[in-house]
Amino acid sequence: MHANQADLLEQAGQGQQNPLSPLADRMRPDSLQNFFGQTHILGAGKPLTQAIESGKPHSMIFWGPPGVGKTTLARLIARYAKVRFLAISAVLSGVKEIRQAVEQAKQYSQVYAQPTVLFVDEVHRFNKSQQDAFLPYIEDGTFIFVGATTENPSFELNNALLSRARVYLLKTLEQDELSALLELALNDNERGLGALHLQISDEDRLNLISAADGDGRKLLNLLEIATDLAKEENGQRWISSEAITQVISGTTRRFDKGGDLFYEQISAFHKSVRGSSPDGALYWMARMIEAGCDPLYIARRLLAIASEDIGNADPRAMQVALNAWDAFERLGPAEGNRAIAQAAVYCALAPKSNAVYTAFKAAMASARESGSLEVPEHLRNAPTQLLKSMGYGEQYRYSHNEPEAYSAGQTYLPPELADARFYSPQPRGLEIKLAEKLEYLQSLDKQFKNNK
Repeated sequence: MHANQADLLEQAGQGQQNPLSPLADRMRPDSLQNFFGQTHILGAGKPLTQAIESGKPHSMIFWGPPGVGKTTLARLIARYAKVRFLAISAVLSGVKEIRQAVEQAKQYSQVYAQPTVLFVDEVHRFNKSQQDAFLPYIEDGTFIFVGATTENPSFELNNALLSRARVYLLKTLEQDELSALLELALNDNERGLGALHLQISDEDRLNLISAADGDGRKLLNLLEIATDLAKEENGQRWISSEAITQVISGTTRRFDKGGDLFYEQISAFHKSVRGSSPDGALYWMARMIEAGCDPLYIARRLLAIASEDIGNADPRAMQVALNAWDAFERLGPAEGNRAIAQAAVYCALAPKSNAVYTAFKAAMASARESGSLEVPEHLRNAPTQLLKSMGYGEQYRYSHNEPEAYSAGQTYLPPELADARFYSPQPRGLEIKLAEKLEYLQSLDKQFKNNK
C-alpha cells in the first residue's frame, strides 16, 4: 500500500489509539460487532449493515440525539470501504472549509480513483446555499456524504440534499446497552480503564447510567471524571458513592429549547392533558422543568389547552390555568411550580370538548370562503335619520323585551349562511347543559316559524 494511502486510512480509524485521548474517543468501536445500540438499523441483514459490510456505502443522514454513535458509524463506513475519512463541523466551518474539503476529496479521487467519506457534523446548521454546495460532488461520486443532525431533517435540510441521501433515525441507548458499554470501559485493558482494576458498586453503576440519559459519550465522560476521584481501600481502587454523587450532580436531562426534543416533550405534555392522564402531564412537566424549561412556557401552553381541549365543558379550567400563572409570578418557582402542577392535574381530569375550537375554525373558514357578505339590515345600527329612512335596524327585535329574553326566529347571519351551524356542544361536562339550551332555543325558533 502506498504510504500516503496508509496515512489516509489511518484517518478513518485504522491507526493506533492515542492514549492521551478522552476515554470516549479511545472506546470508539473498530467494527460493527463492537458497536452498541441501533439494532433497528444495524441488525443482521439490515440494508445499512449490508451497505457498510460490503464496503459500498451510499450517502446518508444520521438523525438522532447526542452520544448515540453518529460519528462512530461514519468512521466505520470509511473503515469498511477502505477510503479516506474527512470530517467537518457546520458549527466551525463555512464556505471556505467546504471548498477545502471538496478540493481534498477531488485530489484523493484523482490519485486513488476512490471517493472520500465526507462526514458533516451538525449539518442542519449549514444554510441552504452551503448545503447546495455539496450536491454536485455527491452526484459525481467525489465523496460519499454522511451528515449528522440532532434536528428533524424534514425541517432543517434541503429537499435536494434529502433526495440524494437516505435518512437513518438513531435512538438513545437503552439501559442494558449503556451497562454493557460501562462494563467494557471498566475492563478493557487496551482502550479502556481495565489496567486500573476499578471497583464500583452496582447501585453507583446504575446512577451513572441514569445520569448518562441514553448518551454513550456522556456515560464515558462521567466515568472518566469519576476515575480521577477513585481512592485506595483495602488494596483495591474504589470509585465511591460520594465521588459518583459529585460527578453526576448538576447533570441535566436532554432538552433543547427550540429543537426537536423541546417540541416532542411539550407535545407529550399537551397530549397527556388532552388524554386525561394526570400522571403523564406531571411527568412531562417535571421532565421539562428539571431540564431547564421556563415553567411559564408550560403555564402558557396549559392556558391554551384549557381553551382548545376543555373549552365550555368546564370553563373554570381557563381560570384555574390563569390563577396558576399568576401564582407563579407572585410566588416564584418553588411554590409556583406546584400551582402549575395543580392546574395541570385539574385540566387533565376536566371534561374535554374541542367544540369551540372546531366551531371557530369552521367560522374562520366560512368567513374566508364566503367573501364580503352584507350585514342584514335589521342588525345594522341606525344612529341618523337617513339610515333609519333606509330601513336600518327597522326589523330588529330587542331580546330583553321578548319572553325569556329570546327573540325566537330572529336571524343573525347573512341570508346566504342562514342554515350554517358552527358550534356543536359535546355531551360532556357543562356542554351537556349548553346543548340542552341550544336545543330548547331551536325549538322556540321552530315554533315561531310554524306560527307565522
